[in-house]
Amino acid sequence: MCPLTFVKTKLMVERMAAGQILEVRLRAGEPLENVPRSLAELGHAVLAVEAEDAGDPGGIHRLWVRKA
Repeated sequence: MCPLTFVKTKLMVERMAAGQILEVRLRAGEPLENVPRSLAELGHAVLAVEAEDAGDPGGIHRLWVRKA
């Protein structure tokens, strides 16, 4: 797991009000696999995940999550 990426994201979500949406930029690989899954397990809604550059699926992705 990518603990630092998830910890930073979780801390930001904890500071938000319920219903607010957070956009997170994630590297492909473990962060992209684990952060959305972990947030969903905590009850938050993963709204979308998109590659910043559609021609580079191994690059940076954007994740949108709504706080529960």
